[in-house]
Amino acid sequence: MPAAGERQRLDVGELRRLFTLTGPYRPQLIVGIVAVAVAGLLTLALPLLARNLFNSAFAARGAVQRTADLDLIALTLLGLFVLQAVFNFLRVYMLGLVGEGVVADLRKELYGHLLDLPVPFFDSRKTGEITSRLTADVATVQAAVSQGVAQLVNQAVTLLGAAVFLLVLNARLTLVMLAVIPPVIIAGAVFGRRLRSISARFQDRVAEANADAEEALAGIRVVKAFTAEELERERYGRSVDGSFQLGRARAMARALFVPSIILALFAGIALVLWYGGRQVVVGHLAPGDLVAFLLLTIFVAGSVGTFTTLYGQLQEAAGASRRIFELLDEEGEELGRAARQKPAASGRVAFEGVSFTYPGRGEGMVLEGIDLVAEAGEVIALVGPSGAGKSTLVSLLPRFYEPLAGRITIDRRDLREMELREVREMLAMVPQETHLFSGTIRENIRYGRPGASDDEVMGAASAANALEFIEEFPDGFETTVGERGLKLSGGQRQRIAIARALLKDPRILILDEATSSLDSESEALVQAALERLMAGRTTFVIAHRLSTVLRADRIVVLDRGRIVQQGTHAALLGQPGLYRDFYQRQFDVETIRGG
Repeated sequence: MPAAGERQRLDVGELRRLFTLTGPYRPQLIVGIVAVAVAGLLTLALPLLARNLFNSAFAARGAVQRTADLDLIALTLLGLFVLQAVFNFLRVYMLGLVGEGVVADLRKELYGHLLDLPVPFFDSRKTGEITSRLTADVATVQAAVSQGVAQLVNQAVTLLGAAVFLLVLNARLTLVMLAVIPPVIIAGAVFGRRLRSISARFQDRVAEANADAEEALAGIRVVKAFTAEELERERYGRSVDGSFQLGRARAMARALFVPSIILALFAGIALVLWYGGRQVVVGHLAPGDLVAFLLLTIFVAGSVGTFTTLYGQLQEAAGASRRIFELLDEEGEELGRAARQKPAASGRVAFEGVSFTYPGRGEGMVLEGIDLVAEAGEVIALVGPSGAGKSTLVSLLPRFYEPLAGRITIDRRDLREMELREVREMLAMVPQETHLFSGTIRENIRYGRPGASDDEVMGAASAANALEFIEEFPDGFETTVGERGLKLSGGQRQRIAIARALLKDPRILILDEATSSLDSESEALVQAALERLMAGRTTFVIAHRLSTVLRADRIVVLDRGRIVQQGTHAALLGQPGLYRDFYQRQFDVETIRGG
């Protein structure tokens, strides 16, 4: 654990990095800071004018002259207040503009970077935790950028300016007043560090609660199907209660901190009143000077109190920015430049001595010594028990993960020597759980090739056996599919996914249990669409239902991460082994169901 000084240096570094984001808004920032400084200096004119006002009121001059002086001072005060209002407007508007701009840029940069992060990053984190960084933490940063800068400059000008005027007015009285400042600063530093620690843990617990809530709401149908509302309510409640306990500790820290600071500051004011009053009584200080001194002392006390509060806010912002920068510092994938035209490829795929295991999992190899060649246009079916490594094998093709040993080639080129964009533009996937986005059907199909024309989108839908049901909707292709496509049936979602893949026109196709959850009618329509999609393409088909892989050019049987058999359906049935056991077991089950 770093020492306190190291933590402080780290905070300063994070805040410095945070404020480098204001670069594009430097002119507005400069105008805002100048406006803050001018408004602060104009505030300091109030005690000096009040000094003149009181000294004029008590001066041994005629009533008419004193009244004229008072009128002039009052008009001057009014003019200063109007001018201060103008600069306060500039301050609030300009720094608010900077804060909004920095936060917008930060959100875009953070979201864009998240999209560039590799799949393993998301395997180890909850989505709700990540979205919390985009919302709660960025909001904390916004407060620091838009309000923290203004407060820092304003209070610095007020504190330094007031201290100079106080020394000019009465150096001895100033030293009496300043005696209370060091304890306040020390208390502020101690409480600020404590507050930052609690606030960082509080934000983490809020992120966990958000993750739990998002997870439950995303799977609301499962929650309701299992009448697990109370279970999820309790789970979310525990997370919120945990954040509440930290929130209560934060409130207690603030409750102890703020009154202590106020007490110390008012004690300083009382000391000034006592000592200054004695100076007036003995004639060493004019009444107006004491009033000015008292007002300036209040300004100093307010500045010191604000600095201590501001220190806590900046510490919170430092904690929030640390979590944001942790994400931004994660190494992203380099996709490479977009090609002007689709890369030419025949689609030959070879796995050569490939071994793999998921990082952080205390288990053996998920894949071990895989040697497999799929010639261009060949249909390879992958079968085997759950956990055999089928889905893991095909997830290495788009380089979602990198093999620990061996290599994978496309057209005899090592994937690691190819740009990610080039590799992924050759591929398309149709998974079992189709993910559609919450836009329209047209937008979801066009996801396969954003520049496709409406005619091409319609052609892909027709080839995927989707055109008929799409045209039955009142809005046709403009029908919204709902979050994750929940307004469509499973078969309809699959055919939209197939149309999306057809529009992409890949050389290599991955079908992961694409028909396993469909009824017989939907399966027939989807299967016919898949046959069109597979035509002439190198295809990897993962299926537990062997009826879907009978026409594959070759069936590869995996067990515990190794290839244990491969061949045609007829050849594998003719030899003892895992495939024949699977086939007989499924045939017996289907015979019983048919009976």
